[in-house]
Amino acid sequence: MTSKIIGVGNCIPSETITNLFFDKHIFLNEHGIALQDNNSSITEKLKKITGIEERRYANHQQVTSDLGLIAAQAAIEDAKIDPETLDYIIFAHNFGDVRFGTVQSDMVPSLAARVKHTLKIKNNFCVAYDVLFGCPGWIEGIIQANAFIRSGIAKRCLVIGAETLSRVVDIHDRDSMIYADGAGAVVVEANPDDDSGIKSHLSASYTLEEKDYLYFGKSYNNESCPDTKYIKMDGRKIYEFALLHVPDAMKKCLDNSGYSIDQLSKIIIHQANEKMDEAIVNRFYQLYGVQTPVNIMPMVINKLGNSSVATIPSLLTMILKEELEQHRIEKNDIVLFASVGAGMNINAFVYKF
Repeated sequence: MTSKIIGVGNCIPSETITNLFFDKHIFLNEHGIALQDNNSSITEKLKKITGIEERRYANHQQVTSDLGLIAAQAAIEDAKIDPETLDYIIFAHNFGDVRFGTVQSDMVPSLAARVKHTLKIKNNFCVAYDVLFGCPGWIEGIIQANAFIRSGIAKRCLVIGAETLSRVVDIHDRDSMIYADGAGAVVVEANPDDDSGIKSHLSASYTLEEKDYLYFGKSYNNESCPDTKYIKMDGRKIYEFALLHVPDAMKKCLDNSGYSIDQLSKIIIHQANEKMDEAIVNRFYQLYGVQTPVNIMPMVINKLGNSSVATIPSLLTMILKEELEQHRIEKNDIVLFASVGAGMNINAFVYKF
């Protein structure tokens, strides 16, 4: 028994934010001192390192669960199923519903419960719950759905990843330019008929020394809202951590699947930082002693930014809907999914289409 993706959907917010948006921001360092570089130089460095030229923000009326609902409806429609047949709705996010102009997170009831309610699902045994697992949350939701299906307690699950990171950024921190909003969702179901589906998976949590590489901290503007917390990260430590641990995790996951490195068709990795992702994938192939193939890793961070749990399901939807010219996924293709993020958490799974 395997778990097979039968429907995909995403929500790419319509509000495009270019790097020019940050031209008038006052960027400070962690000590509250203004950065010496002008904003044009700061954004140019950001583009060079992360690849980001644009990102998408939700409109002022939308919250995370709204984006997740749109992606979920698209995935259900793509799967051509009755939502009443869903056994689980798993919603991966990190900050809940944060309304525009506020800083308060709203997670009660769960975002999954809100989506189920709006879908008007009457089935009380369709279980709706949230996953908070950093950027790898959507993959972890897929792994949990797969476990439910393989155990026999579920036949069909909806897994959503959505976030509105634009609502939890410190406007005085240049890292705020990385973050974006978005949502993606898939429907997975039991597949007893062929050998497509999830072939292996792996998860790990590094917390002894790495717990606070991504955290909630005060604004760099010491005079502005001293008690308000925003998303913060130690970019250098995250980069070093990712390069040290993610390629090994990807290799272990692929080896456990029984497929060889030359059988991989695509690597769909969390769109966190273009240079970091490229370095991860190159080091992954170095572990096998081979060159990284051309066109193995689709990237859309340059236009969509880092929307945390939404990056992978959004990108998968774009590929399967043939919205990326240079990337296709065909029947029997072997694809490796991988992510790294707050926790610090790492996970991956190998999938045969």
